Amino acid sequence: MRVLEIRSEERWITSVGIDIGTSTTKMIISRLRLARTSGALSLPRYDIVERELVYASPIYSTPLKSADEVDAEQIGKLLAADYARAGVQVSDLKSGAVIITGETANKANARQIVHLLAERSGDFVVATAGPDLEGLLAGKGAGAEQRSRQIHGAVVNVDIGGGTANAAVFQRGKLVGTMTFHVGGRLIQIDGRGRLTSISESLRPWLEASGYRLEVGQQVSYEWLKQICSGMCRDMMESLNPLKVDLIKDAARKLVLGQLLRSIPPIEEWMISGGIGRLMSQPKPTTLEQTAAYGDLGPLLAHTIQESFEAAQLHLTQAEETVRATVIGAGMQSTEISGATVHLDESLLPIRNVPVMKLELSAEVVEQPELLEQTIVQAMSTASSLYERDEAASASVALALPALKHWSYISLQNISALLVDGYRRYFPASSVMVVICANDIAKALGQSLVRRSGERPKIICIDQITVEHGDYIDLGEPIGGIMIPVVVKTLAFHGGNRR
Repeated sequence: MRVLEIRSEERWITSVGIDIGTSTTKMIISRLRLARTSGALSLPRYDIVERELVYASPIYSTPLKSADEVDAEQIGKLLAADYARAGVQVSDLKSGAVIITGETANKANARQIVHLLAERSGDFVVATAGPDLEGLLAGKGAGAEQRSRQIHGAVVNVDIGGGTANAAVFQRGKLVGTMTFHVGGRLIQIDGRGRLTSISESLRPWLEASGYRLEVGQQVSYEWLKQICSGMCRDMMESLNPLKVDLIKDAARKLVLGQLLRSIPPIEEWMISGGIGRLMSQPKPTTLEQTAAYGDLGPLLAHTIQESFEAAQLHLTQAEETVRATVIGAGMQSTEISGATVHLDESLLPIRNVPVMKLELSAEVVEQPELLEQTIVQAMSTASSLYERDEAASASVALALPALKHWSYISLQNISALLVDGYRRYFPASSVMVVICANDIAKALGQSLVRRSGERPKIICIDQITVEHGDYIDLGEPIGGIMIPVVVKTLAFHGGNRR
């Protein structure tokens, strides 16, 4: 989330993060201090200069109505009780993120839950996490991003919960890529006698390819469960080894959700976060009864991972956060400060879930009217065919302009005319046009757009926001009349090259 601030020199806002995972649900509440960091003669720029964690909820077991449905009402009650314990009113919340992670994201009512909880958690915009974004958030929360800056090398954090393991590789503070695995503590559930009570369908392809024939009700030994955990750890670690990525066995590929990360730098340090990361600090289970302390493989998987790292002589570093890494990472990711010159009508807000179409403009294209028109028309046409037209939505697509060294007065006038004409042509039902600028040109461009658009479409033009094609943005209501919360939602990093 970027917050656009215009007048105040300093302000505190309250932010919430809610993470609903396969095994656990948790919430944090933070206070964020915004302060001006630009000089008196410069365009105003505000940054978060202090983050204060004021409340962390207990770690709840994620309540389910059935194997395919999350119990939204029960989650709502848990969070309401947390707000009361924290002494926070829903009206106090000005920013935040609700994310559904792991296998819970595949539940039948997952999307409905996200929006329902956001509405009940205050007037802030929603950020949902796909597995790749979940890995990024956990890597930030666990400290892997910062650690990679400190050692000037590559650090990977593997966030392992009940249903998935989300790996994020950072090199010198930059995200190299992400991978997700069908590795988690609750993929196989057991009782204290070693009887299998549940086997996740997502793990069955790997089990069968690895020679394991398991069925619910079957009795298994401690040694057999240990072999399964060892096999999962081995295949996951090899998939993240840059020397073995081209030699991965077929069975190991079935453990991967999505695509392999093809370009992996030599990893200097590893971190494990998530529920499994927390279990690594607890006593090692040596019997079936101890293994089944939570009704699943979690304790055994945690210590098998630890042993696997030791055997492979890999440098395992303690994560700053384990089970709360994702939700803390979401708080770090979702709120930043940007922008000084904006053009908008406050009555148009909030606007949510607007897809982004980035206009691929270069300095050469901008200065050639015919080529500029061709580029903008093509982008508009593509956007109209890609995104379903929601008649209830005020804005169909947000148009993003790249950062250029110089925008001339003439180029802004030309772009204004082409944007308005193209938007009316391809999105005639939309009453609002959102334009996102990477440079400080939103005020001038917004005024030019309004002169050409008249009353329809209405114009929202913001700047210093960096987005990519495929992102979604939410624009919240002004905070205290002086700030606008903006969430940029990146739901996936396909191919492992997104930064």
